[in-house]
Amino acid sequence: MAGLILWKNQEINKLRKDIDRLFDKLWDDFGMPLSTRIEREMPSIDLSETEETLIIRAEVPGINPDDLEISINENILTIKGEMKQGDNEERGDYHRMERRYGFFSRSLHLPCKIVADDVHATYKKGVLSIVLPKCKEMSAPAIRIRIK
Repeated sequence: MAGLILWKNQEINKLRKDIDRLFDKLWDDFGMPLSTRIEREMPSIDLSETEETLIIRAEVPGINPDDLEISINENILTIKGEMKQGDNEERGDYHRMERRYGFFSRSLHLPCKIVADDVHATYKKGVLSIVLPKCKEMSAPAIRIRIK
């Protein structure tokens, strides 16, 4: 029975990917990206891991680091900010507008517990880097169990 459920889930995932691809193609043919997809993926995030840390890199070009807010609640990291449109930009009749402005928020479930007091972040050339030290797992001492 488990094999049937696994097959069903694989087929549903394949169907979902095919439908997403169809809608992406449809929107691209009209010359407009699907805006909800762009907003959902802002900012783009890379998550890597070493033995001792998690490293998150987020693309937030053109934003002032003072306009960013980073928080951790339980095992969820949230990055919030605001992309501001320049006040001195000349307004004109736009034919296409792909740059995003306004508030964004992105939350990421962390794969392990971290030491929240030792987290640090840097911002350089539009990339926010966050280093999160992992908690040391406390393992129970090995004991021998007797069989009766």
